[in-house]
Amino acid sequence: QVQLVESGGGLVQAGGSLRLSCVASGSISSINAMGWYRQAPGKQRELVADITSGGSTNYADSVKGRFTISRDIGKNTVYLQMNSLKPEDTAVYYCNLVHGRWSVASWGQGTQVTVSS
Repeated sequence: QVQLVESGGGLVQAGGSLRLSCVASGSISSINAMGWYRQAPGKQRELVADITSGGSTNYADSVKGRFTISRDIGKNTVYLQMNSLKPEDTAVYYCNLVHGRWSVASWGQGTQVTVSS
């Protein structure tokens, strides 16, 4: 069993910042990638950013230059620093972990981010 626990969501005004954290624990043999997805009401879940085991990062065009993903390998933790937040960033943010020989995907329970205008 793998557990992902997210924290750091909340309510912020447009232009503000938040930092999300996700700690992975449990039966993790190896981490292939960690990332953040988000889902706004009535929309599909979308990739926000991810980081591979080699440290390569990938961002959605809508967050490039504003969000930064990072990780602490020793702590099995991934972070998402979100700056210059916009109302359209409002969504439930989910942590994603791809792990093991078979690249199994695990998900956190989600954390709400609300940006007011």
